[in-house]
Amino acid sequence: MRRASRTDTGTADGKRWTPSVVAGVAGGVAVLGFGGLYVAGLLLTGNDIAEGTKVRGVDLGGMSRAEARRALDRELGPDAAPPVVLRVGDRSERLAPGALGLSLDTAATVDRAARSGSDPLTAIGRLFASGDPDVRPVVVLDEKKARAALDGMGDRTGRTPREGAVVFEKGRARAVDAVTGIALDPDRSLDALRSAHPRSAGAPLELPVRTTEPRIGRQETDRALAQFARPAMSAPVTLAVEGRRVSVSPVLLGRHLTLKDDGRGRLTPRLDTKALLADPALGGPLRRATPGPVEARLRVDGGRVTVAKDGRPGREVTEGTLGKALLPLLTGVGTAARTGEVATESVRPRLTRESVRELGITQEVSSFTVPFERAPYRTTNIGRAAELINGSVVLPDETWSFNRRVGERTKENGFVDGIMINNGVYERAAGGGVSAVATTVFNAMFFAGVKPLEYGAHSFYIERYPEGREATVAWGSLDLRFANDTGRALYILATATDTSVTVTFLGTAKYDEIKAVKGPRTNVKAPASRTGGGPKCETQSPLEGFDVAVDRIFVKGGREVRRETMKTRYTPRDAVTCTT
Repeated sequence: MRRASRTDTGTADGKRWTPSVVAGVAGGVAVLGFGGLYVAGLLLTGNDIAEGTKVRGVDLGGMSRAEARRALDRELGPDAAPPVVLRVGDRSERLAPGALGLSLDTAATVDRAARSGSDPLTAIGRLFASGDPDVRPVVVLDEKKARAALDGMGDRTGRTPREGAVVFEKGRARAVDAVTGIALDPDRSLDALRSAHPRSAGAPLELPVRTTEPRIGRQETDRALAQFARPAMSAPVTLAVEGRRVSVSPVLLGRHLTLKDDGRGRLTPRLDTKALLADPALGGPLRRATPGPVEARLRVDGGRVTVAKDGRPGREVTEGTLGKALLPLLTGVGTAARTGEVATESVRPRLTRESVRELGITQEVSSFTVPFERAPYRTTNIGRAAELINGSVVLPDETWSFNRRVGERTKENGFVDGIMINNGVYERAAGGGVSAVATTVFNAMFFAGVKPLEYGAHSFYIERYPEGREATVAWGSLDLRFANDTGRALYILATATDTSVTVTFLGTAKYDEIKAVKGPRTNVKAPASRTGGGPKCETQSPLEGFDVAVDRIFVKGGREVRRETMKTRYTPRDAVTCTT
């Protein structure tokens, strides 16, 4: 117990009115009843702080107010000045009392201590009570400042809850541990700050928190791993389709398989059959195994859209039949138990001789041609991309995707190595030259007036393309996508020669005309020179970089009804010399 020195006061004959002395007096006047006790209480309170009064262990009994304040400043002041150590969960921070809006008011504390002993009835109680009373110090808290500090600490020390999970990576299953969420409780923390200040230097204050327990814990992830996930990844699954066998590897399965909470804390499998069917690794073999529907082939004859070849129905594996056959095989053990028949369904083509007019495919909406220099790789890659795009049917409100339609530019998909831009320089890579087709589609889309969703220009300008009206694509990172917002179906014709590629949109024009107005080059920057090496290096001529804006003007009824501005920034094309 901390004890401060003081000057005693007492009776006129030198006797001090301590509780023991007053208790004796009270005993002597007990026969006077309550009135005697009340007199004893008055004797005990006097003008000073009552005997035995303490504040956080500092004994202020018998002191004057000035003495008591000096004692508190001396004894508690050092504890009120240093940074406060605050702990949230397993993390701690030191914050200055001023940053928390905390201060110790010793004058108000002395007033409180004095008031606690000034009531004779309270003093009477002390005569018969064991121990000494402890008065709480008066702590001033600036709530606005404290809340700001606590909010910042809560952001830094809080922990977002996370459900336990099972994930699939590269054909293997693993568990993700659950995490209990921790969030600082600001209202209760304010009370804790008031109550604990001041405290011994270095003594941490545990702030109250709210916790969020995950529903999916270790027990459930262990169960899901043992009963489903590990068996699912243990070996390939074989699908029998129309007399052919198609193998589905664990790596392919893992890309489209997930385990989800069923709402009752149990992980259940979910197979994204739509994405699995669209995955070239499975979609290609399934299409080769089943004669799918064939869309009608159209052509433009004398300005009119005609049917060159009618569509025909076919059979295909649907999302429903794939999921029904595949999921039960995933927990099987052994080749036989992991092999199953997949039913196919009859599917009609969307485009037939009868449906062409109903779908609104009546006229040429737009057409664009891009020339290119003759090169064997260009002829192959551009011709293959045009072949895959030709015959695309885009119904109203559907989205068309270059990457989804053409697929990855691999040798297995019919592409060869060619020249393309990578990190600002030309180099050899699979599918080089396909950007000529992307640029042609972009311009056909531009002049058809449909809504672009995703596109990107080359990093530097290529002279054979229109400035600000060209596009490139990259598998897995950049696509060319548009939404058919014309209200009627669109049909895409794509043809290629050794020196050019043409893309034509057939449908019903929404606007009378689409104009392109190009602005001047701005922010022009000069190119640099550099050297390169290695088998992929290609020489490169210099060209300035610049910014350019192109206005897309929509005309209907002879007047402009809408305008869009497309801005493009081209980096300088450095001169590259390849060293041997």
